[in-house]
Amino acid sequence: MSPLEAMASESDSASTSEPIITITPEAIENLLEMRDDEADGDQLGLRLAIVSNPGEEFRYDLSFEEFLKADFEDEVRTHDGLKVIIPGKDVELLTGATLDYTSTQGLVIRNPNKPEAPNVEGLTSDDALSAEVEALVAGEVNPALAAHGGFVTYVGHDGEGTAYMTMGGGCHGCSMSKMTMLEGVQTMLSDAIDEIEKVRDLTDHSTGENPFYS
Repeated sequence: MSPLEAMASESDSASTSEPIITITPEAIENLLEMRDDEADGDQLGLRLAIVSNPGEEFRYDLSFEEFLKADFEDEVRTHDGLKVIIPGKDVELLTGATLDYTSTQGLVIRNPNKPEAPNVEGLTSDDALSAEVEALVAGEVNPALAAHGGFVTYVGHDGEGTAYMTMGGGCHGCSMSKMTMLEGVQTMLSDAIDEIEKVRDLTDHSTGENPFYS
């Protein structure tokens, strides 16, 4: 068996596995039309990758490429005749997502997952206090913010009473996000955990960089 045939066999085997994402019929129709407009369209698959950094709102890259050249770490699935290639590093964060198409928005990805927390030098994120903060964020803070379509991601603490977060969803870019963080999240954390006195937001709500908001 040639290397190309082996790759094809591996891709076909992977494509029979459980789907990673859901693609609506509307999206499939739109994507197949775009694929078939490309030269050698039947040899092309849709690569769906996350291109944002940890702690940032998810940003995606969708492009057509030859699925037979997919990296061995990629996962390949077939959706109604369309090969979908997902980088191995993105599988966990895309599992359960839905790719949809509407006439007003075009292709839209609805992802129930949250971005990974950034690694910020000088902050601690793997101790008992961090576990307590993360449990509170998951159990109380984010369910409260979900009503506004938002969430926070715990980054770490400085050992001096300040917890650092990023904000996403409906909170990101919202004019009320700073107030929500200070008056809502900070109050919930400081009331429940003696070691936490303040919360700082690492999200830049306008440029995507990460300055401190106190």
